Amino acid sequence: MDLFTAVSALVGLSALLSYINHRFVRLPGTIGIVVLTLVLILVVRLAGNVSTDTARHLVQINEQIDFSRTLLDIMLGFLLFAAALQVDLEALKKQFREVLVLSTVGVVISTGLIGLGLYWLTQYIGTPIPLIGCLLFGALISPTDPVAVGAVLKQSPIPPRLETIISGESLFNDGVGLVLFVSLQEVANPDVNFFLIDAAKLFAQEVIGGIGLGLVMSFVAYRLIKASDDFQTVVLLSLALVMLLSVVASSLHVSVPLAEVAAGLLLGQRLPGGQSTDSPKFYLKRFWHLIDELLNTVLFVMIGLQVVGLPYLSNYTWIALSAIVLVIAARWLSILLPFLLQFQLAKQPKGSLRILTWAGLRGGISIALALSLPDSPYNELILACCYGVVLFSIIGQGLTLNRLVTSVAKSQQSAG
Repeated sequence: MDLFTAVSALVGLSALLSYINHRFVRLPGTIGIVVLTLVLILVVRLAGNVSTDTARHLVQINEQIDFSRTLLDIMLGFLLFAAALQVDLEALKKQFREVLVLSTVGVVISTGLIGLGLYWLTQYIGTPIPLIGCLLFGALISPTDPVAVGAVLKQSPIPPRLETIISGESLFNDGVGLVLFVSLQEVANPDVNFFLIDAAKLFAQEVIGGIGLGLVMSFVAYRLIKASDDFQTVVLLSLALVMLLSVVASSLHVSVPLAEVAAGLLLGQRLPGGQSTDSPKFYLKRFWHLIDELLNTVLFVMIGLQVVGLPYLSNYTWIALSAIVLVIAARWLSILLPFLLQFQLAKQPKGSLRILTWAGLRGGISIALALSLPDSPYNELILACCYGVVLFSIIGQGLTLNRLVTSVAKSQQSAG
C-alpha cells in the first residue's frame, strides 16, 4: 500500500466512522470516533481468519503513516493555531496567572510525581524501569492535550472561568512539556554532557524564541490580511502563516507549539469584525473551525488504529491501570500545590479542584512522544502505560466530565 492509498483509506474510514457515530451512536464527536475505531479493531480480531485481509490493511495504514511524525511535525501546528484562534484573549488575560503556573510549575510537579511513582511501581512488580525512563514518561504524559481538551469542552457546560483556565493551560503546557521531554532525553544520553544551565538555556530559547517568532510572523500576516477582503487571499495567508511558522521555528530550534499558539492568539485578537460575515475574522474562524473538526476526526481515528500496531498492550494491563490512577493523582496534586501556594484554594469556587483534575485530558501528543523514544527494553511498558492513560482519559474522563460538572453545580445550589 503506497502513501496516497493509505491516506485515502484513513480519510475514508474517518468519514465512515463519523457518519455512523453521528447517525446512530451519537456519542460526543471525538470520543465516538475513538470508541468506534476500537470496536472495529476488536471485531476484526475476534473474526480471526475471516478478516485477516482487513487486519492486514489496517496494519498497512499504520505502517505507511508515521503517527509520531505526522502529528508532531504536520498536524499539531494546524490544530494549535485553530484552537488559539478561537480563544477569547481578554478572558485569558484575567486568568493568566493560573494558566501560567499550571502550565509550568504544574507540569514540572506532575512530571516528578509520575516519574517517582512509576519508578516505585515498576520496582515493586519486578519489572524495573530506570528513573530517567520513568521521568520521561512523566514528561510526555503530564501536559494536557489541547486537541482532546478542546473537543470535550465544546460539549461541556463547564463554568466559563474554569473553561478558560483549562483551555489556556492545554495550549501552553505542550511547549513546556516538550522542552522538559527533550531535556530529559539529553540527560538520558550517555554521550552528551547536559547540565542544569543547559536546560535553562534550552527553555529560554524554545519558549521565548517560539512566542517571539509567532508574534512577529503573525503581525506581518495580520497587516496583509487586514489590507485584503478577498476570502481566498485571507485563507491562503493564514495557511502560509501556519506552515511557514512550523518550518522556520524548526530550523531556528524554537518551540513550534508555542509559536503557533502565539500566532493564533494575536491574529484572533487583532482582526476586527468578528460578527460581520464580510470580515476577514469571520472568514478565518469559519475556515479554521472546519480544519479543526476535520483534523480532529482523522487524528482520533489514528489514535484508535495504533492498537493494531501495538499487540503487546494486553501484556501490561495491570500496570497500565495503575498508571491511570497514578497520573490522575499526580494531576490532582500538581493543581493543589500551586493553588495552595498562590491562589488560596479556599477562595476558589467549590468543586474547582475536582473539575480541573478531571478535565486534564491526554491525547495524541503523548502517544506521539512515546513512539518517538529511542529503542530500549522498557519501551513497550511505557507505551502500554501511555496508551492506557490516553484511552481512559478520552473515553472515561471525556464521557463523565459533564456529569461531574452537573454534580458540582447541584451541590453548590444546595449549599446556597
